[in-house]
Amino acid sequence: MDILTLADAAKLIAQKKLSPVELTKACLDRVARFDGDLHAFILPTEERALSDAKAAEAEIMRSGPRGPLHGIPMGLKDIVDTAGIETTCQSRLLAGNVPAEDAACAAKLAAAGTVLMGKLTTHEFADGGPSFDLPKPPARNPWNTEHFTAGSSSGTGAAIAAGMILCGIGTDTGGSIRGPAALCGIAGIKPTYGLVSRAGVAPAAFSLDHIGPMAWTAEDCALMLQALAGHDPKDPASASWPVPDYTVGFGTGLQDVRIGVIRHFHETDYPVAPAAQAGIDNALAVFRSMGATVTDVTLSPLQDWHACGSLISITERASAYEEWARTRLGDFGERVQRRLMLGAMVSGVDYVQAVRRRRELRDELRLAMADLDVVITAGAPAEAPKMDAIPRWDLFDKPNFTMPFNVSGYPAICVCSGFGPAGLPVSLQIVGKPFQEAKVFQVADAFEKATPFRDRRPAMVSPVMAG
Repeated sequence: MDILTLADAAKLIAQKKLSPVELTKACLDRVARFDGDLHAFILPTEERALSDAKAAEAEIMRSGPRGPLHGIPMGLKDIVDTAGIETTCQSRLLAGNVPAEDAACAAKLAAAGTVLMGKLTTHEFADGGPSFDLPKPPARNPWNTEHFTAGSSSGTGAAIAAGMILCGIGTDTGGSIRGPAALCGIAGIKPTYGLVSRAGVAPAAFSLDHIGPMAWTAEDCALMLQALAGHDPKDPASASWPVPDYTVGFGTGLQDVRIGVIRHFHETDYPVAPAAQAGIDNALAVFRSMGATVTDVTLSPLQDWHACGSLISITERASAYEEWARTRLGDFGERVQRRLMLGAMVSGVDYVQAVRRRRELRDELRLAMADLDVVITAGAPAEAPKMDAIPRWDLFDKPNFTMPFNVSGYPAICVCSGFGPAGLPVSLQIVGKPFQEAKVFQVADAFEKATPFRDRRPAMVSPVMAG
């Protein structure tokens, strides 16, 4: 069976030309073939998947699909609570932890009729990097297993790129949805802060944490977000905001869409590799050819955004895990131990100054985007690095292109914009105004459908495509 997008599978299922059971079995077969090399799953749930698929198929045959997610195989990052299924956050501290109820995002996807394929690999408590001192090994990149996936939604990125699931949940505190999307060559959106409930998901940094969809295309992410968005009183940061049709702009072109380029982020502050720059330049040419206007935007240096967000992040993470850090520090992996200790040493004065600076930066972006629909910058600086090239203090090694939009809370998607000399993906980041995800999806979808990059899968799974 070919590897399908969520949108294509949904159409075939609705037409009763594709069986959710057969689709699920094809995905389970890819898990069996490839996950020994990729380590995308912490815990596959084969019996649950087949049960979900059979129930979905019976209901669809009887009364039609509930919506586009009905019968679709998906996975959940293993910091998302699942009733009756172990949720470990990739940590010794939570070995054997079996939640009594689903997280809000898991419950919404279940209500939409999805098929749960399992719990996906993450960095420990969504922190740190590729660690080899945790209960399970880190995920590897399907484009080349010697290379990193980015994190911390590492298993989600790898599993989608390899066709083991059609979509999945990621979380994003400084780029943990968009980083794996960028390096694994898929689409991943960090929605506006508060749009998707975080209830039942292990915290990282409460004022930066976001839950969001990851899938092969922007269209697939839009279909997922349609099911995930909405107010939840169980999340104190949840926004009460109307949920629009996120596909409303698809197929309408980009006439009169106003695009800003934060050129200094990726050309001056942290110059990207030639392939990444070529991807951005090509995207801007595509946007102009479709009728968009493109202008340059200047903000504070990328380093300012990164420093502000990183200080807030390590401090809030240290707060979230303070008790365990005091009583069970040795049970954390080395990377997280070091970050928790560093975060605990940040002074209250420094944290408040970072929060104050954050307000200034948010206001700066708001004013810069007043007459724009979206802004553009890089998703990642280059192709994925090798696993053994990730520094211990990767959070502070170089600024990243994703943190500014955790600091601001604005919606941001990464999509594949081409491939580098080693044959691994490079990416583009598209950022919208608060709660304007539909516009972000419109631009991302137009780009993907005008370019050939969604037709190429990792070589390790390409024989399956022909099968």
